[in-house]
Amino acid sequence: MIVSAVREFPGRYPGLVDHEVLLAPPGSPLYVSRRRGEEDLVAYAGEHWRDRPVVLPGEDEYLVAPLQVRHFTFASLG
Repeated sequence: MIVSAVREFPGRYPGLVDHEVLLAPPGSPLYVSRRRGEEDLVAYAGEHWRDRPVVLPGEDEYLVAPLQVRHFTFASLG
């Protein structure tokens, strides 16, 4: 369901550089996205991107616990 839902994201969100759906132990889906910058993240997730995860339409019926959101930044070394 998640893979199908995010398949069209690169065309819908131009700031999306790369994304993937992974299976994290103990069998929980993990959506990882890389974006050009904060503005692109706000365009996708909204003003509260830091603390409110995006829930896809229909996704909440599959959840056994609230979604968690984590953000990481990349800084070049040179």
